[in-house]
Amino acid sequence: AFPWGAHYLPLPGTNDAELTAFLTEAGVITGVTNGLPVFNEYYLCHDPKERLYIHHHWQEGIIPHEGVPPKDREEIERFLAMMHGYKELKGSDGREAFAIPVSFSSADEKILALDAITAEQFLADNNFTSTYLRWYVNYCCADDYGTSVAQTSAWAMVHYFASRKGKALNAASDSVLTWPEGNYWLIKQLRKNLQTNIQPQSLAYSVNLKGNGVEVLYFDATRNMSKKIEANAVIMATPQFINQRLLAGTQRNLDYQTFEYAPWMVANITTDLPLNERRGEQLCWDNVIYGSEALGYVNALHQQVGIYQHEKVITYYKPLLGSDPRAARQQAYTHTFDDWKAAILADLQKPHPGMEKNIQEMNVWLWGHGMIKPSPGFIWSANRKNAATPLNDRIHFAHADLSGISIFEEAFYNGHQSARAVLKHDA
Repeated sequence: AFPWGAHYLPLPGTNDAELTAFLTEAGVITGVTNGLPVFNEYYLCHDPKERLYIHHHWQEGIIPHEGVPPKDREEIERFLAMMHGYKELKGSDGREAFAIPVSFSSADEKILALDAITAEQFLADNNFTSTYLRWYVNYCCADDYGTSVAQTSAWAMVHYFASRKGKALNAASDSVLTWPEGNYWLIKQLRKNLQTNIQPQSLAYSVNLKGNGVEVLYFDATRNMSKKIEANAVIMATPQFINQRLLAGTQRNLDYQTFEYAPWMVANITTDLPLNERRGEQLCWDNVIYGSEALGYVNALHQQVGIYQHEKVITYYKPLLGSDPRAARQQAYTHTFDDWKAAILADLQKPHPGMEKNIQEMNVWLWGHGMIKPSPGFIWSANRKNAATPLNDRIHFAHADLSGISIFEEAFYNGHQSARAVLKHDA
């Protein structure tokens, strides 16, 4: 098993009651002791967790420190201290400045002012000039948002560092939950009790308000025919660029063009290399290359403890950064498999020389619209909020892009909110 998309879930905060309940139901949380959740040890990411290839060797952890000049290290510490301050900060409305779900965050205008500038501008305004620090912050933005510091809202950048407040009895607050197949494991848990209600091989192509209900037209590929569903209410757990087409005949108070999506390339590679050719930290779950435009690779078999792994499967991630996502998508689709393979190997051969001789299999997948881009001014815009507004209390919306941040927690929260609204309406 290996992931093709998101591959981990940070520990949830205590304010996310619905997500905590789901993780308990799924056996991820096994109990509560002294008010703290106890997580299933099999699902907590095992050590060693992270390493960074820098200065021709692997260091422990992703924040650059080995071989980094004292001035740069001091600047990195100053930045991290500032982010910790934001983590503890509360707005004038008494809410946490940065929270998950995003809608739990403070609406204090002084804090929201960060959404008007880029992360790059934030770094410049606060005299953060270290090349090492700027690389690290850019890596973090690319990792969670598929955007560079020049494209990311400063509010979103700070949110990355200041919103994670998970607690556990048996894990550190920065621990993550992970599975060999990535977050697909979570999807399997969600659908476990709904399998008979899921109709695969079907493609919805039109959704319209009709009378006191909703009409859905879809194509049933198993019978090679179009069909119609008449429903009291519908939840559209689809991104806005899809909704624009499904709701082509419906007026919405929404500018679809402000919803931009970052394209990604993901590759899964089977190799018999030990992946420890260079000195330093041994193979970890997350393995990052300093200075690379990609995010490195995850050892997909990391959680399979006690099993000798002659062959390894690594998942390589690369957001296709660029100011114009449409152009990046179009360019990506002009590349052949051999083009992608050459680019991937050119990057991986820095820490793993001669790797091309030890690859058994490589598969590449392109996500044209991988995740919503939290560009300056987007997250706290009226347009984003309008996108979540139901139509006649009949058509409801649930997707991570409604939060402006594409993480599992936001998708789960938005889906839960829409489901509750539909149930309340039916009652």
